[in-house]
Amino acid sequence: MKKYQEDLEKARKEVFEELAKVDKIKNLEELKIKYLGRKGIITSFLKNLKEVPTESRPTLGKLANQVKDQVEAIFKKRIKELKIREPSEEKRIELLDYTLPGRRGWQGKLHPITQISEKIIGIFYGMGFEVAKGPDVETDYYNFGALNFPKDHPARDMQDTFYIHDDLLLRTHTSPVQIRVMEKRRPPLKIIAPGRCYRHEAINARSYCTFHQVEGFYVDTDVTFADLKGVLSAFVWELFGKEIAVRFRGSFFPFTEPSAEMDIACVNCKGKGCGLCKYRGWLEILGAGMIDPEVFKNVGYDPEVYTGYAFGMGVERITMLKYGIDDIRLFYENDLRFLRQF
Repeated sequence: MKKYQEDLEKARKEVFEELAKVDKIKNLEELKIKYLGRKGIITSFLKNLKEVPTESRPTLGKLANQVKDQVEAIFKKRIKELKIREPSEEKRIELLDYTLPGRRGWQGKLHPITQISEKIIGIFYGMGFEVAKGPDVETDYYNFGALNFPKDHPARDMQDTFYIHDDLLLRTHTSPVQIRVMEKRRPPLKIIAPGRCYRHEAINARSYCTFHQVEGFYVDTDVTFADLKGVLSAFVWELFGKEIAVRFRGSFFPFTEPSAEMDIACVNCKGKGCGLCKYRGWLEILGAGMIDPEVFKNVGYDPEVYTGYAFGMGVERITMLKYGIDDIRLFYENDLRFLRQF
């Protein structure tokens, strides 16, 4: 009786092991015949019950039938799985229409932030600016000190900073590139500095903890505010169209004097007033101004000889205005339904 039970259990395990290896219906049918056919291994156990002692037959018969039921059930389940994975030739022919044109694979595109960054760089490159880059991890001196932010200056509160330690931080703007370039080179300089910036801000529809900025500056003799207005107006008209009105408002930045913010007529209502521009008719797109003489002194330039202007713009904001996007978080969620629109 014990040997009968052991052989039956061994046969059951062998079935499960072989089933796990089968990946085609044809092979499954062959395996089913091997174990459950008229001369199959499990069937043979039932036939051989007449050879065991009479008193053991009920127990062994019940066990043999349980094993047979288990094996049949697992075969049915496995057949269903393989039929799903391996449809019949008839179904395969029904599913395919050979007269249809071939399907072209979906091609990836540049992220909308990258697209607008390249457009901005291209416009300024066409006006004679060259591209410069700097590190994302900056010292306090390059990010603040050399740009006329004293340690106790209230303007530092405008930029919530990610500090690594007391003197090392993630840059809050790309303006440090301005200092690094001016330290190494002499005027004339006509530079744009695109890159990623970081600020410790609450994430919502209008702000994010990381963003992209394009800093630009021009240093030479006899550079005027009129030059700045002309360059920025030409930039706006190239990007948004010549029908867009522009204006400059007085503002404050520690590293420029005088300073201004540039507005454009709302791209949605064309200055009439709507929800996008909060019914003011204007949208702020960048800050600019004439480089402060103290900044020139920090890099060894004589402010009596040289003048220059600087400007900085957020790429996300310009992208939102360009495409009518109302939530900055969409740029960072990697939702293909959003990204495929560009």
